[in-house]
Amino acid sequence: MSDEYLSYPARASSTTTTSPDSLHVLIFFVPGNPGLIGYYAPFLSTLRDLLHSNTSLATTTNFHIHGQNLAGFIAEDHEPFTSQNKPHDLEYQIQHILKTVTSLRITSGPKQGQPYDNVLLIGHSVGSYIILETCHRVLHDPSLAPDSKLTSGILLFPTIEHIADSSNGWKMNMLRQTPLLGDNAYRIAQGFLRLCPYNTLHWFVSKALGFPPHAADVTTRWLKSRDGVWQTLHLGMDEMRVIREDKWDNELWELDQSSSSAVPRFYFFFGRRDDWVADRYRDAFIQKRSAQDKGTRLIIDEADFPHAFCIKHSEPVAQKVYEWIVEMFGAHT
Repeated sequence: MSDEYLSYPARASSTTTTSPDSLHVLIFFVPGNPGLIGYYAPFLSTLRDLLHSNTSLATTTNFHIHGQNLAGFIAEDHEPFTSQNKPHDLEYQIQHILKTVTSLRITSGPKQGQPYDNVLLIGHSVGSYIILETCHRVLHDPSLAPDSKLTSGILLFPTIEHIADSSNGWKMNMLRQTPLLGDNAYRIAQGFLRLCPYNTLHWFVSKALGFPPHAADVTTRWLKSRDGVWQTLHLGMDEMRVIREDKWDNELWELDQSSSSAVPRFYFFFGRRDDWVADRYRDAFIQKRSAQDKGTRLIIDEADFPHAFCIKHSEPVAQKVYEWIVEMFGAHT
């Protein structure tokens, strides 16, 4: 598994792979913060298996799944951060994801090298904000993605409004606003982490915190990385500053006028209890969007999955996402 990205191409045995008339859909996943795609390996592999098992949908549609780190979380993708070369902020991440999504092309078959017929963006936490902002920018300036059809999005535990008013956001915002401490929090954290041997830290994450193997490995590598903790804190504090009121116009939420289907463009999956989402803003958003448009599907989880579902609840969340994808693209069959 790559430390930077995960990619699951369309099923090699599918007859649609070699058909010039088949639909090629890119499912592009944007992680939350920490922006490490390794956390989502079980989720994405489960989603791949579910899609491959749907023989009816496979007769018309090839699904290509791609997900990658946010920028700055591994040493290999940047020069060492310094006081002059600081970690990447939220605006950088939005531009980074937009550039990557629009650069991807079909990798094999008669359509090799062509843009994907549809792009479905899936985001978790701040990844959901990045997705909405990406779609909003492309909607108002199509030249940003002239060859890419960003048709829809699935937003998991989305932090899209007033994140600083959530219980965890309030703590992060207090850290950001505390003189001296905010700018030096990463130094304090890294100082403690450097004293802890890798194996000891891995044992703590695995046994004391109860993380499964994939999450324990990713977490330990992140905590012991050169710049990962600094990037996480820097981005988190910028989220507190940037993610405030709903600033997107109604055009973003409208149904795709080029499609005859009434399937929503965006599926929102909110946690029932989410320490990174303020309930009152979540409820107001749901009420507003439900009253104004049919372009969104708004769901509050009843199973009590945690915000960090990718640690221990990947499979049941993947099942839900799979069902929404079938609803979206089953209309083409």
